[in-house]
Amino acid sequence: MDKLIALILAAGEGKRMKSKHAKVIHKICGKPIINRVLESVKEAGITRTIIVVGHCADEVKKCAGEKYEYVLQEEQLGTGHAVMQAEELLREINKEDGGLVFILYGDTPLISSETIKNVAEFHKNGGYKATIVTSILENPSGYGRIIRDLEGNVIKIVEDADASFYEKNIKEINSGIYCFSIKELLIALGELSNENEQSEYYLTDSIEIFLKKNFKVGAYEIKNYQEILGINDRVQLAQVSKIISRRINEKYMMEGVTIIDPDSVFIDEGVKIGIDTVIYPGSIIEGETVIGEDCIIGPNSRIVSSIIKNNVEVINSIIIESTVGNNTVIGPFAYIRPENRIGDNVKIGDFVELKKSKIGDKTKIPHLAYIGDAVIGRNVNVACGVITANYNGKIKSTTLIGNNAFIGCNVTLVAPVKVSDNTYIAAGSTITDDVPEYSLAIARERQVIKDNWVKKKNMERTE
Repeated sequence: MDKLIALILAAGEGKRMKSKHAKVIHKICGKPIINRVLESVKEAGITRTIIVVGHCADEVKKCAGEKYEYVLQEEQLGTGHAVMQAEELLREINKEDGGLVFILYGDTPLISSETIKNVAEFHKNGGYKATIVTSILENPSGYGRIIRDLEGNVIKIVEDADASFYEKNIKEINSGIYCFSIKELLIALGELSNENEQSEYYLTDSIEIFLKKNFKVGAYEIKNYQEILGINDRVQLAQVSKIISRRINEKYMMEGVTIIDPDSVFIDEGVKIGIDTVIYPGSIIEGETVIGEDCIIGPNSRIVSSIIKNNVEVINSIIIESTVGNNTVIGPFAYIRPENRIGDNVKIGDFVELKKSKIGDKTKIPHLAYIGDAVIGRNVNVACGVITANYNGKIKSTTLIGNNAFIGCNVTLVAPVKVSDNTYIAAGSTITDDVPEYSLAIARERQVIKDNWVKKKNMERTE
């Protein structure tokens, strides 16, 4: 096969997205739109890719990476104009060994590597100089129609606005994706005109030039029209995201993961999930998360770039950039902030917040506690209302709690402080000094009873 390069058009502003960012860097299931196109190109075996950038050019370059060639379209004057910005590079390639150029868009993330390879093969085997990627739509309104002769050869493309009644009933549409022989494309680019109402250069006009010059033009029909879906606004972004999300979820289900309601669960590509794990509705799993076997996730849980080991339950909770050990229960309504390491057989219960802490095996923090910048040993009981006061307004300090300690209700541990092994902290205490091993610490005022105080102060409550 002739050498195949890719030219990806990604210069548009995407006004309908109503965003300060380039349209093509918006993410679908954790991956930028353009990166999905680039992956398909790479999987198709294309080793040289040129990206046309314009709006937010630096942002797009940073997103795509340094391994690609870039050309700048400073002013967006149509798809033909975008391709013309790569003309110099295309001429160099043509001088070297000719070949083919596959023209794609940075906002069509569903295009598959298989389709790219099939189109290129179709182009070569048919002896075509241009191949249009087409599809059949039940409602083709708004798309250019592919007009063929009786033998199936392409004779023209008619835009929807210019189509006759007969032509409007044609359901085969132009996707805007093409494969060109570079030599002939360069000839067509030299003849493109902007003599139209918008004063823009349209790549579709190159097909008319090809036909006039008797360059053979083919049309490759994609059976799955979803592959050509572009993203122009956030509604379309959501529609395409749903398609990709469903594909991802089905992949996990085929690999042994139970997803109770795939339409309500969102999992990024790159996440790893072990067999016999169950994902309940409303759960979101993002980034580079790894989940082990026999876990229960959800409902309504969010896990971001974390390691969840085997037989873990995460119920109505959030875990971010942390590690959770085997046989541990998180939630409901726990908030695990970044940089936590939670051991095996641990209970982190309802309305517990952890921040940058290490929790030892068999420790229980069942409810209503804040643990920040702490190291807690094995088999520790942290009762309701416990707070590690880690911040004094200037610096953050560490709380150390040894093995087998018991921290009573409503205790405040003022860091830096160390609570040794086998200690008890009495409920309601504020601990500011280290607590030695095997001791009981009590840090509170003695209870005082003032008889008849309510009556003396006239403080009686009435309905």
